[in-house]
Amino acid sequence: MTKPKVAVTIGQSHYDRMFSAEAWQLLEEVSTVVHHKGDEPASRQELIDLLPGVVACITSWGVAQLDTEVIASANSLELMSHMGSSIKRFVSDSLWDRGIRVTSAGITLARDVAETTLGLMIVGRKRIWPLGRHVAAGGWRDGLVWEQWDARELTRSTVGLVGASNVGRHVIELLSPFQTTILVADPYLTNEEAASLGVERVDLHELVTRADVVSLHCPENEHTRHMLNAEVLGAMKDGALLINTARGGLVDETSLINELETGRIFAFLDVTDPEPPAVDSELRRLENVVITPHIAGCIENCTRMGELAVEEVRRHLMGEPAIYEIRRDMLDRIA
Repeated sequence: MTKPKVAVTIGQSHYDRMFSAEAWQLLEEVSTVVHHKGDEPASRQELIDLLPGVVACITSWGVAQLDTEVIASANSLELMSHMGSSIKRFVSDSLWDRGIRVTSAGITLARDVAETTLGLMIVGRKRIWPLGRHVAAGGWRDGLVWEQWDARELTRSTVGLVGASNVGRHVIELLSPFQTTILVADPYLTNEEAASLGVERVDLHELVTRADVVSLHCPENEHTRHMLNAEVLGAMKDGALLINTARGGLVDETSLINELETGRIFAFLDVTDPEPPAVDSELRRLENVVITPHIAGCIENCTRMGELAVEEVRRHLMGEPAIYEIRRDMLDRIA
């Protein structure tokens, strides 16, 4: 019996980073693997040449969009199994119109981002960064006023999560040992879901006025871009911590810089807008902000995503339900 063809489009220089030996073994058991021969992710023309006769394809960062012409060439395609945090740039109306299913392995990345977020909450509440700089400059506890070295605990803090996304829900789970009060602002979260998660559903204004930590976990779209503007940032509590591991465009940079310059709040930014920040951006100068280069999710070893992407292919070929399928009607509320 001839096995269905499955195309791997990500570029062979990324194989070791994205696929474990177990993932390859499973993929080869259930399919005839068609490899994109380039070292880097497939371009549009390379997809057009690669996808005819293929039942499923595995995509990731850098692969060209499956646009109208690509879909026209992919005459047998039934499934796009994606490895990455967002599928929006890779899909098209033609894909949805053809009824091609889409799955995402980004839920494994969500755990990594949530763990990073928890670490930043602990470090931020403990004021590790400013206190470490103070000691490096020759200081100790002497010479500090109480407000400067009042290292605080995450335990029993009030944490505000903007977005009950996959990442946000993992953060809620990770916070369970810390006895925190968790506030969530998310228009798609129902009161029943909030109760089952053990969180309090609030609007954004109430969240920022009450939270010791404000952490962003929602997609950027026309409704959320610059949602943290001057008014919202100005309503944050003195000494509050802002964490953004989601999308840079959720925060208005000019307003954030103005608020940071007052010294009232501290920020950890794994994402910015633009990304990277301009060389002369004040964000690079201010001492109460730490910027990391979009590393909250996996960077070097993403084999868990490869394993899930292959499992989604296996499930599709066996007629089993997907673990995490993306539908067209979900696009306005996912990253």
